[in-house]
Amino acid sequence: MSTSTTASPVTRQPERSTGERAARRGAIGLGVVLVAQLMLVLDATVVNVALPHIQTDLGFTPAGLSWVLNAYTLAFGGLLLLGGRLGDVFGRLRMFEIGLAIFTVASLLGGLATSPAWLIAARTLQGVGAAFAAPSVLALVTTSAPNEAARNRGLALFTAVSSAGASIGLLLGGILTDYVSWHWTLFVNVPIGAVVLVLARRYVTETPRIRGRFDVVGAITATLGSVSVVHGFISAADRGWASPVTIGSFVVGATLIALFVRTEGRVSSPLLPLTLVRNRTRGGALVLMALVVGAQFSTFFLVTQYLQLVLGFSPVATGAAFLPLSLAIFATSRVSARLVAKVGPRPMLLVGTLGLTASFVWLSTMSTTSTYAAHLLGALVLNGVSAALVFMPVTVVVLGGVDRAQAGTVSGLLQTSQQLGGAVGLAAIVSVYASQAVPGQFVPGVEPAFLTSAAFTLVALLVAAFVLRPRPPQALTEPNREPTRETVAVAAADGAEAS
Repeated sequence: MSTSTTASPVTRQPERSTGERAARRGAIGLGVVLVAQLMLVLDATVVNVALPHIQTDLGFTPAGLSWVLNAYTLAFGGLLLLGGRLGDVFGRLRMFEIGLAIFTVASLLGGLATSPAWLIAARTLQGVGAAFAAPSVLALVTTSAPNEAARNRGLALFTAVSSAGASIGLLLGGILTDYVSWHWTLFVNVPIGAVVLVLARRYVTETPRIRGRFDVVGAITATLGSVSVVHGFISAADRGWASPVTIGSFVVGATLIALFVRTEGRVSSPLLPLTLVRNRTRGGALVLMALVVGAQFSTFFLVTQYLQLVLGFSPVATGAAFLPLSLAIFATSRVSARLVAKVGPRPMLLVGTLGLTASFVWLSTMSTTSTYAAHLLGALVLNGVSAALVFMPVTVVVLGGVDRAQAGTVSGLLQTSQQLGGAVGLAAIVSVYASQAVPGQFVPGVEPAFLTSAAFTLVALLVAAFVLRPRPPQALTEPNREPTRETVAVAAADGAEAS
């Protein structure tokens, strides 16, 4: 008796120490992955506030300036599904490290840019790195957790980081641009990326690999097709709609997208199983998402420049000026999930797209005599509330009725529609702005540009009214078709980021 009593603490102590070490390692690994996620989210907005300074320093045209955003977005969205597939086959941690390394090097090159072509190339490379790293983040968040409680906390932190990252990016971009230089909106990623790369191999656990093939042709045709279409819109602003370059860009883009659709119907492991988008409701929701995000991109792009070039705001004040929009999104998103359960997605989508349309019409009235408090504040708050009423219902509609085995693919498809829709929408809206612009003046093209944004969301309203079919309440909670917690987390977080 005496022997067994004294031996018991000795044998349990190593077990307890091992468990504590595993929990500590998991917590550090989770923190490392979330820091990387924050960096990827920040990069979607941190450059926005610096756009006027970038245009002045590097000599971008008004339409060409949109490539600073679109180069990143197109590469990210076009290669996102391929990045997820690569992670399945080669391991999530390995692709996370490769993608983050590419992203970090590209950030260094972008910060050193001295010409528009140099910066656009670096931003494109950043998008490639983000496309390889981002799909692995959520899987690594869940595998780093030692138990279910820690896993749920990790998912909650992932959503919080993704939602808050856009606002943090605007403020950080303003501070860096104001007090150092716009180059540091890119340089800031270098030390963070280097530290994450060093710690990831030590504290993050690799995921199991799945044997499979890659749809490289699909990834290339989707990405280059989108680039060609965007180039067509930008060329229309600089050269005119009848220019051979403009027409050729649209023809090449349409041909490549048609080839992509043909490829996806024939390969054994397609990036985009066509059966997922043939469903009328899901296809309509994806189109709605692309239209809304495309319109939303114009808010950051145009209002950022208006605040600095017309109202004389500093970069820091510009970042702070967007806080009401971000807070409106955050506050409304707290109740949007409960509203979806009570009234269903379709009524919320109707109200949300109508509110977005009204906010863009409101923004189109900006002039040289406008003030922030009287003319922008209310429109930005309305925009934020309305955007939050759209993104959660779209997530529910897109993921509703999807088998668990396909939930990850559909979630990636939703993110892809956000990125590519945003890039194409911004290109179209900026093309309208540039066609009406007057050298040395910013305001002349604002009204038609924001009215174009309103047209986008008005079409989204029509899609919600006539394409999306009402779903019975039980369809949202059917046990065998319920989206996984991980899928809803990533889709909702990306919706907040996009807005």
